[in-house]
Amino acid sequence: MTTFTTADGIAIAHDIQGHGPPVLLLHGFPQTRAMWHAIAPQLAKHFTVVTADLRGYGASTKPAQMQDMSFRYMAADQRALMRHLGFDQFHLVGHDRGARTAHRMALDNPESILSLTLMDIVPTHLLLDRLTQQVARAYYHWFFLAQPSLLPETMIGHDPDAYFESCLAGWGGGMDGFEKDALAAYRTSWRDPQCIHTMCNDYRAAIDVDFDLDAADLARSVDCPALVLYGADGIMARAYDVAATWADRLTDMQARGLPGGHFFPDTHPEETVKALTAFLRAQP
Repeated sequence: MTTFTTADGIAIAHDIQGHGPPVLLLHGFPQTRAMWHAIAPQLAKHFTVVTADLRGYGASTKPAQMQDMSFRYMAADQRALMRHLGFDQFHLVGHDRGARTAHRMALDNPESILSLTLMDIVPTHLLLDRLTQQVARAYYHWFFLAQPSLLPETMIGHDPDAYFESCLAGWGGGMDGFEKDALAAYRTSWRDPQCIHTMCNDYRAAIDVDFDLDAADLARSVDCPALVLYGADGIMARAYDVAATWADRLTDMQARGLPGGHFFPDTHPEETVKALTAFLRAQP
């Protein structure tokens, strides 16, 4: 692990491997960069692969203020990291919160993004603005974690493993597909009270900060080549036509479902690698 500190004093933990065009992989909630353990080494046969912990997660800095956990700030960290590593342009891949961060980076800094891959999300503004009973029930955590501090922090803190593993199992279709070393890394992270707090602030910021930022950008689209992947058996695929939700936001888009639920990069890494490799190697 290596750490890079941004101009704002945020330390971003990351790993780098391989040679070739640069690819940045961003994890989601409630995980860390360890989620790419089976994917990054395969991509590294063709690419320089950077895996990084988002601010507030894993071994990266955990800022205290809610507004500091917005996707805009998360994206700025990661772009600064890639520029520090010598990559002014790079391919960008994100899952869950990492995908929301990636979408924001592509809007804020389109000149930096060679291609964009979004995994198992629909647009943040759409999810919140057109919330259905089905999604509210399945994705209740958006609103539980966004409750005033320290209510969710206190409740989760009594048994972090029980809470966060219920998230993994509930959205992923069970715990069988999660590799033990990756789970150990996730547990180390989410047992930290500071990490619990910043993950809650991530969801508070999505409602209090990111929703308005996205509303201001509804007329904009991302023009670089884009790949939308989703779990064919997941909640998003059951609730939405995932590709259609991105049709007016990504001008050059491919989309496909992969086996599994929300956490298909963990539970079906081989299929994920195949889809990513085919898309990324097709880019100029």
